[in-house]
Amino acid sequence: MDNDAIGDLFAGLGPVSIRRMFGGKGIYFNNVIVAIEIRGELMLKADAESAPDFAAAGCTQWTYTGSRHGKLVAMPYWTVPDGALDDPDEMTPWARKAYQAGLRAGK
Repeated sequence: MDNDAIGDLFAGLGPVSIRRMFGGKGIYFNNVIVAIEIRGELMLKADAESAPDFAAAGCTQWTYTGSRHGKLVAMPYWTVPDGALDDPDEMTPWARKAYQAGLRAGK
């Protein structure tokens, strides 16, 4: 997804900045990370408070197998709910949840 498309998708949250990271992109609002794009997939920030909402919407959490002991490692990013990836109006409440999770993580 190009940066203009990302900006359009997050327009309901406000202007976002995009920085390169992990071979992908970090998406920030008010200097708080709200999402990442990695391997062509957009994922939103979540935490213990918001993760149940993402799970209920059918989203999946980013996990990978760690190099130590082969354990599954869960990251605080979730796939975007169906429909929200193509519709800024549907993305807005999810982007707000991601921003709130980012604020809580920074405390």
